[in-house]
Amino acid sequence: MDTAVADTLGTLCLGEALVDVVMRDGAVLGEHVGGSPLNVAGVLAQLGHQATIGAWWGSDERGRAIEDHAARHGVAVQPGSDGASRTSVAYAHLDEQGRASYDFDLEWSLPDMSNLARHGHLHTGSIAATLEPGGSQVVEAVKAVRGTGTVSYDPNVRPSLMESPAKVVERIEQLVALSDVVKASDEDVEWLYPGLRVEDVMRRWAGLGPALVVVTRGPEGASALLQHNRDILHVEQMQVELADTVGAGDSFMGGLLSGLLDAGLLGSREAAERLAQASWNQVQPALHRAVITSGLTVSRAGAHAPTRDEVQAVMQQDPSLAH
Repeated sequence: MDTAVADTLGTLCLGEALVDVVMRDGAVLGEHVGGSPLNVAGVLAQLGHQATIGAWWGSDERGRAIEDHAARHGVAVQPGSDGASRTSVAYAHLDEQGRASYDFDLEWSLPDMSNLARHGHLHTGSIAATLEPGGSQVVEAVKAVRGTGTVSYDPNVRPSLMESPAKVVERIEQLVALSDVVKASDEDVEWLYPGLRVEDVMRRWAGLGPALVVVTRGPEGASALLQHNRDILHVEQMQVELADTVGAGDSFMGGLLSGLLDAGLLGSREAAERLAQASWNQVQPALHRAVITSGLTVSRAGAHAPTRDEVQAVMQQDPSLAH
């Protein structure tokens, strides 16, 4: 399957789409549509890829806000995603530096999954992969897509929901093993595996199956590991003025997937085989795109989804990011 055909099959982002209520010092600053998989879908669509959100929201005012948001960003909606009794809410509490911590009011199941074969890539993670009853359904969807397409996964740990590493690490490692690309933050890794070095966890995950493991490290950039390469690559972060970190990891993920899709390294099992044998020269442009998209996102308030024109403008200013 050539890369153009693979991308026309599109990416299904499977997981929560909800409303973020942003708070600082107990005061509500505003409401924004969010949810990690929806944010990733928005970034992919803004970068010119076909992206669909498969989620679970209500036929209420907040649900309609999600649908409007998806439409504005060019994201298609999986049929049945509006089947919940209410739309889920995430309360994002900002500290003095603009960093967000969360608590939630959630309802989660899966919409109709009968047309999975029309998607060349499936991205999932965050709450949706561990919160039941939808979590087990996500695993089955991942297994179904993996037969013909590719899979990416971001654990996107939420301690207030996951409660303890012991309760979720088995599921997380199950999905790591089923994925071609895994991205996590250093905070995720440190919570899941207290006392272990990030680099050791990256090698542990790569040993389970994924061709590429990436860990973001805040202002220090990111670390990346190819399964067949012993060396871990360090990728510098962009230097930007921080507005807040809402959506930063999702924007990194969307930029990474966009770059890998453009390189023909995701979207089919043939692409997965190419990724499994890829060199750093083939993967590094996707990592740089991820750095650019996340940098653009944190420079704006909320989960800003950068466009391809914005990414191109950054690369024109710093041509080293184009390679």
